[in-house]
Amino acid sequence: MRSLELMICWISFLTLSVSLSASSDDQFTVDGTVLELTDSNFDSAISTFDCIFVDFYAPWCGHCKRLNPQLDAAAPILAKLKKPIIIAKLNADKYSRLARKLEIDAFPTLMLYNHGVPMEYYGPRKADLLVRYLKKFVAPDVAVLESDSAVKEFVEDAGTFFPVFIGFGLNESLISGLGAKYKKKAWFAVAKDASEDVMVSYDFDKAPALVAKHPSYDEHSVFYGPFEDGFLEEFVKQSFLPLILPINQDTLKLLKDDERKIVLTIVEDETHESLGKLTKALRAAAHANRDLVFGYVGVEQFEEFADSFHVDKKTNLPKIVVWDGDEEYDQVTGIETISQEEDQLSQVSRFLEGYREGRTEKKKFKGPSLMGFINSMIGIRSVYVIVFLVAVIMMLRSLGQVDEPAAAHERVHQTTSVPEGETSEHTASDKKED
Repeated sequence: MRSLELMICWISFLTLSVSLSASSDDQFTVDGTVLELTDSNFDSAISTFDCIFVDFYAPWCGHCKRLNPQLDAAAPILAKLKKPIIIAKLNADKYSRLARKLEIDAFPTLMLYNHGVPMEYYGPRKADLLVRYLKKFVAPDVAVLESDSAVKEFVEDAGTFFPVFIGFGLNESLISGLGAKYKKKAWFAVAKDASEDVMVSYDFDKAPALVAKHPSYDEHSVFYGPFEDGFLEEFVKQSFLPLILPINQDTLKLLKDDERKIVLTIVEDETHESLGKLTKALRAAAHANRDLVFGYVGVEQFEEFADSFHVDKKTNLPKIVVWDGDEEYDQVTGIETISQEEDQLSQVSRFLEGYREGRTEKKKFKGPSLMGFINSMIGIRSVYVIVFLVAVIMMLRSLGQVDEPAAAHERVHQTTSVPEGETSEHTASDKKED
């Protein structure tokens, strides 16, 4: 009988211990350090914190290792905000079942959970820029600016990664809904009693007006109304992107949520001095055709993307097309290139006229879709590096210099990290197997 009592006591003790252990997993100490999450406390963390930034990493990933000190530096600053943002990390290689459930397929994958709603993060990764970027998610939907100095401070604090919309002489209620709806995409504010100096600096001559500013592109546009029946929202949506967008690995991500077709001009080298004249013509055309996105790309800068539009050494450049962002693009019959000899704005205008009148020929996009380019994390040069390394290891194995296949496999993964400029992430298929 006594042995039975002892057994019952022991079982009770174990049950209590497990219970205490489980509850302790849900207790998080917010001290400015990066929280280490597991599959057992992940859901609790997401529900506990209003705003939590999670780094899904793999221990063998070189980019993940370089990101660690940046997160460590940003964590205490973000934790001290009036509305704190918590930084956490989860070993997606170890907790692979959870990673698959969350569709984590590259390392590092960065997710911001705002009141439990996930959003993949594509912004900067340096600590100071990361802080500035994330602060907007706990900022007011619409800031009210009472003075010229407040306008200046608001624009400076906003940084360069989001467009800025400032309503001058507008009632806050007119853009409060837009501020809440598009908080993830832009900064919104209303300014009271703007001086003539501010009007001159933001290049508008009457109020009410909504100014859209792209600090990173040194570009702005002004909307004078009408401010009802969806016109205001349409202007905001069309102004998330600058009038003319340079196409690269980062800016492609900005296009994925835009439903407009893309007027794309392909040049030999986007740093060449002749590009200034062309971009001026494209910008003028973009002003009058806000239902389209205008962009340009240099073969020298992004060859694999340009090649998708059947550009080779024999192609006359600049080449201009209309891309649907997916698997097709349109060439306008008789106007496939922009000549340096003629007026370029006239040529672009004729191209757009031909496109709108349907004088086009559909072509198949040669590369991956827009999302395919965004999701392809390993560049062509990186593939060459991997193929070369595998060939070397196989040669060594054939010579009997590598005894353990597992060791060779490990070395492949440890040496396939490429320079920062060549790829931003590792895909999950590259991870070291258990």
